[in-house]
Amino acid sequence: MNAAIETAVAGDALVRASGLTIAYGAKRAVDEIAFTIPKGRVVGLLGHNGAGKSTLMKAMVGLLPSAGELQVLGLDPRRERVRLLESTCYIPDVAILPRWARVRELITMMSGLHPRFSAERARELLRRTSVGLDAKVSSLSKGMIVQAHLALVASIDARLMILDEPTLGLDVLSRKAFYEMLIGEWCDGERSVLISTHQVEEIENLLSDVMMLNEGKLVLSIALDDIESRYTVLGHDAAVADAIAAAHPLLRYRTGPGPQGNAALFEGEPPPAVQALGRRLRPSLVDLFVALTRKPELDRTQF
Repeated sequence: MNAAIETAVAGDALVRASGLTIAYGAKRAVDEIAFTIPKGRVVGLLGHNGAGKSTLMKAMVGLLPSAGELQVLGLDPRRERVRLLESTCYIPDVAILPRWARVRELITMMSGLHPRFSAERARELLRRTSVGLDAKVSSLSKGMIVQAHLALVASIDARLMILDEPTLGLDVLSRKAFYEMLIGEWCDGERSVLISTHQVEEIENLLSDVMMLNEGKLVLSIALDDIESRYTVLGHDAAVADAIAAAHPLLRYRTGPGPQGNAALFEGEPPPAVQALGRRLRPSLVDLFVALTRKPELDRTQF
């Protein structure tokens, strides 16, 4: 795979996997994948429901056994889980906080539970939200619970944050506030974030890299800066659609109304004669995702 994720020097690698397989009985939820996450990266983990995203994340924090090689912060997640969790933050797809507790009590609890938790930082982060220290969890909206959860987790002096659909069910303003806090207050060029989400368009500008899973296979692992050198999108008129299709693009789709609202996505450079039929457009993560994870019989020109 041609990606910054894959070419990180050993000293920068926070996560390293090779031949990684995670199975539930006979079913391989993650099937012999290999990747590396260097320090200072924000990596989007994309895939349809059931693609293996949550399974991979759980294995990375030692909740599931795996075969092959998996090292997180130089540690085996299963055998050295206690040490690993001292420097790793994990938010599963459902943010759960004890409903009976007040927010200030959660800070006290975290201070006693985690040696690298900063109560001062937690209070500072919470001051930037609508969550009051005296509020009971049972009185908070879902968005406020997610904000409180992130503030608590981001107050751990960790090197890696793993977020599994952290904004699931939140409105657009709550999601925006979440990502602003995450990027503005936690990412510092040394720490890395692995985030799974279905809101691809909302986070594309926040990511440095992307990994795509499809039925347990890693179908793409690439730095966003490298996408345009690996993939080509040609916008074209309907009159040349057959000639474009004959060059076997990965995906053909509509970009807008009218005869000019057509596009084709190619891996690499299409032949010069084909390039002359269209105009270059910027590849988007959504288009790449559809091209690499759709069922072969589907084509977006059908919709």
